[in-house]
Amino acid sequence: MSAAEGNSLVKGFNHTSYTISDDDFDRVMGLFTDGLGFPLLAKGPRDPKNMETVVGVPGADVIIAYVQAPNHRLEIINYLSPDNRKRTDQIRPCDTGFTHLAFDVTDIDKALSIANKYGFKEVHEPLPVSAGPNVGNFCVYTRDKNGMTIEYIGPRVS
Repeated sequence: MSAAEGNSLVKGFNHTSYTISDDDFDRVMGLFTDGLGFPLLAKGPRDPKNMETVVGVPGADVIIAYVQAPNHRLEIINYLSPDNRKRTDQIRPCDTGFTHLAFDVTDIDKALSIANKYGFKEVHEPLPVSAGPNVGNFCVYTRDKNGMTIEYIGPRVS
């Protein structure tokens, strides 16, 4: 029996996580809660000793927020320490470790307008998808100043 038929150890996704910089926490949370309307599930600090153990980073001190997207939770992590954190604003889609979110939307131009309001700029104009499971829709990558990338997939209604 295949995993698709239900005989799988994995029963679903729990969350997708993004680590963001201190000065961008409110802006990024604003996109998800105010801009996209995702409910805030929880926000607060975590025990530093537990975080050190879980993530394997000595001195890890964090604030974590969860928002509920349709059918999926997002975790937004703001590391307050250690001080030697690295920024990845120069990571490109072709670089190992790159990741992005992709949202199905009802109006790609409206989604792009909201993203722009929260500091996410389009990498390109919405382009028609010509192959694969999203054929017939448009897609657009948006990135913020830290390299956080969100793709929107959907029709052009406007």
